[in-house]
Amino acid sequence: MDEKIGIDQRHPAKYWHRLDDGRIQCDLCPRDCILQEGQRGLCFVRGRADDQLVLTTYGRSSGFCIDPIEKKPLNHFYPGSSVFSFGTAGCNLACKFCQNWDISKSREMDSLMDEATPRAIAQAARRSGCKSVAFTYNDPVVFLEYALDTADACHDRGLKTVAVTAGYMHDAPRREFFAKMDAANIDLKAFTDDFYHKLTGAHLRPVLDTLAYVHHETNCWLEITTLLIPGYNDSDAEIAQLATWVAQELGFDVPLHFSAFHPEWKMQNVLPTPHATLSKARRIALDAGLHYVYTGNVHDMEGDTTFCPSCEQALIVRDWYEICRYDLTSQGACPKCGAAIAGHFSKYTQPTGYQRPPALIKPQAWHAAR
Repeated sequence: MDEKIGIDQRHPAKYWHRLDDGRIQCDLCPRDCILQEGQRGLCFVRGRADDQLVLTTYGRSSGFCIDPIEKKPLNHFYPGSSVFSFGTAGCNLACKFCQNWDISKSREMDSLMDEATPRAIAQAARRSGCKSVAFTYNDPVVFLEYALDTADACHDRGLKTVAVTAGYMHDAPRREFFAKMDAANIDLKAFTDDFYHKLTGAHLRPVLDTLAYVHHETNCWLEITTLLIPGYNDSDAEIAQLATWVAQELGFDVPLHFSAFHPEWKMQNVLPTPHATLSKARRIALDAGLHYVYTGNVHDMEGDTTFCPSCEQALIVRDWYEICRYDLTSQGACPKCGAAIAGHFSKYTQPTGYQRPPALIKPQAWHAAR
């Protein structure tokens, strides 16, 4: 990329090194973009300026919104609570089916109208009554420095942090990033490298490495989402392989969400995912031994509901993102058989529901918190 990086868009970035020929290489993700002065990487938001790597979207957001935590989706991380959500622009994957393409593929930095320091975001989240702050809409991996500073500000104010990410990153940034996340939903977009290569421009192995690392070596709560695209990653055999890998490598208690594809971006000629495909995928994953399997992007109360894996009692009944019944104890146990339910739970209060009010951070909040 040869677009000039503005002087007001330069925040020092981590994870890069200089090559013998004078170029610099970004070491954030497996793309390993090599840059001359003034060039940007594939993500478009990390680039070379003044002979160093910089992040061009620090402190600039595509917008803020208050969401139900189930929208991330996270069904086992303080169900019914509200989360203060925001993203920036850019992405280090090139998914042809991107559902947020207007944000993640944006190269119009002027479209990032909301400005806020990490401290201002944390303050706004507290004022809004949110329990957590989510880095979402585009992949927080590409705005790592902004996300890390915001996570620190959130923790200072007693807020939890949530990452919604594809998990495509190198080991060192992976360790720093997830050390500051309390929960994450990671996309496992398919279970073949062919799919990753052709439809995302990436590879499967780094994502599997991220999933294993987060689950086994951090305290970050993990849930997984797979968007099922008809004819591409929805065969019974691939779904069974994916679910079996999750069961064997991560365990039976990691929630798995199968989400419906809707024609977007460069795949508008592909039909939406049939409801029956999601229901079958859920059954395959349950048969593989997984305890918590959900469906998303469709109206499916059974697929939204959390069941006790021991006695099969319906414990959290959902209709889309609205909780209709909540029968878990405050310690996260089934009241019928006493079995512990995997996740993070607290005393249940009034749920957020389906409403998604926008959240505004006034310009004065930016200046006061600098």
